[in-house]
Amino acid sequence: MVSSEGHERVLLAVFAHPDDESFGPGGTLAKYAREGVKVWYACGTDGNAGTVDAEMLEGYKSTSQLRAAELCCAAQTLGLAGIDWLAYRDSGMKGSPENDHPDSLFQAPLEKVVGQLVASIRKHQPQVIMCDNQYGGYGHPDHIKLHQATMVAFGAAGDAAQFPEHGPAWQAQRLYHPAFGFGLFRWLVRAAPLVGRDPKKFGRNGDIDLTEVLTWELPSHARIDVSQYLHIKEAASACHRSQGGPMQMTQRLPAAVRRRIFKYEGFTQAIPAPDPRARKSSDLFEGCV
Repeated sequence: MVSSEGHERVLLAVFAHPDDESFGPGGTLAKYAREGVKVWYACGTDGNAGTVDAEMLEGYKSTSQLRAAELCCAAQTLGLAGIDWLAYRDSGMKGSPENDHPDSLFQAPLEKVVGQLVASIRKHQPQVIMCDNQYGGYGHPDHIKLHQATMVAFGAAGDAAQFPEHGPAWQAQRLYHPAFGFGLFRWLVRAAPLVGRDPKKFGRNGDIDLTEVLTWELPSHARIDVSQYLHIKEAASACHRSQGGPMQMTQRLPAAVRRRIFKYEGFTQAIPAPDPRARKSSDLFEGCV
């Protein structure tokens, strides 16, 4: 897919963990990949935190090796062009012992992480970049760290005086944060008790407070119709079998209900600042040259 000026369309997704690409904007990534956009994923960590059922580790030397295999499965399913592995250790949720591990993303110098992202941006030359918002989506320290690094890298990649060792400058044109679809989060808060789950202790390890997440809602400036790609998102999410996730929780619902819940994926436009009077966009590349 090329722009009106003949430039190849490229999207770079920057997220913290193996599974973030599928559980979050998986429908959007699949849509653009199917439309001919080169979609790259910069993955911050190896996912080596939390617990994994012993039988799932059969044939793997470590949790990180399992998660890498799951991500490769998901990337192929979504149609991604490739993965840039930043290769930090998963830092775990806020306050967990993993925060203090010297190899964790949480402990990594911000300048180092920025440099790695500048290298990815200059290598792939995306018009559009997406990353988590300032709250890290649901408060995960790795999500917040990558948000901070990506916001800096967006500008630094276009400045030839910064990180000259990573090649010629390239300035992306748009940066978005997934808006997560707070309708889904509200549904999860209501539905969790019905299946014996506490919405304040959500997730495999009970370390996500969905009620707090709802207080972090940001405006959605773009809404992408992914209804034709939901089966791909669901298949990619299923690759992350050790992680579960919201898609798994909704599998017992009728297909028509799932389509209604997941039909659209919303995005907050962070760069450039959006015109509050502008209509909601249906294309992340709108206005790009």
